[in-house]
Amino acid sequence: MDVLGLTDSAPVSFSSAQEIIDADSHNAAEGLARVYVSPELDGWTLVIGRWCDPCDRERSDSVLRMCEKLSARYGQAQAYYYGAQGTGSAWMIAERGTVTRRYCETDEGEDHYLTLGEPLPYERRRREELGLSPSWDAATESQEDEDEWAWATNDMAPEIAAVLGISPLALTAETPVSGTGVLARTPCRKF
Repeated sequence: MDVLGLTDSAPVSFSSAQEIIDADSHNAAEGLARVYVSPELDGWTLVIGRWCDPCDRERSDSVLRMCEKLSARYGQAQAYYYGAQGTGSAWMIAERGTVTRRYCETDEGEDHYLTLGEPLPYERRRREELGLSPSWDAATESQEDEDEWAWATNDMAPEIAAVLGISPLALTAETPVSGTGVLARTPCRKF
């Protein structure tokens, strides 16, 4: 929490936090003000909220720096966006202080400007499964192939999170838990 500048933490259950963060993300006044910091879940700590969105046009650079800082301290850090209502996916992977991959597919039209690094092994595998070239250049790819990849990546963030660490969508009663989750204020907004 110190590394991220989070303050005013209060213990809260995962289910309560999910409701609060979901409501905040749909409320312009609260959208970036709070995040949920999970207890340790199978060795990972999740920070959940719109403030962590790696493809948000206004926050993408700040989220990138945040992931670099966290990965320099802890070895790895990841940021994800997943629009459960079909609004896309994005992922950012940082290791040892450097972002190695950022990819966004949100139908915003300018997602490609946020792409950094080489495709992850999972991305390459999924492309091969779809019959697409595992190495690609969006500038030379056919519209049909580009559309097929966009459709596939629309739901890919939780899959990548599960492969590289832990996905909040894959948590079960058997997931090892240590500690207490908290709702915290971000430095983005003070009340």
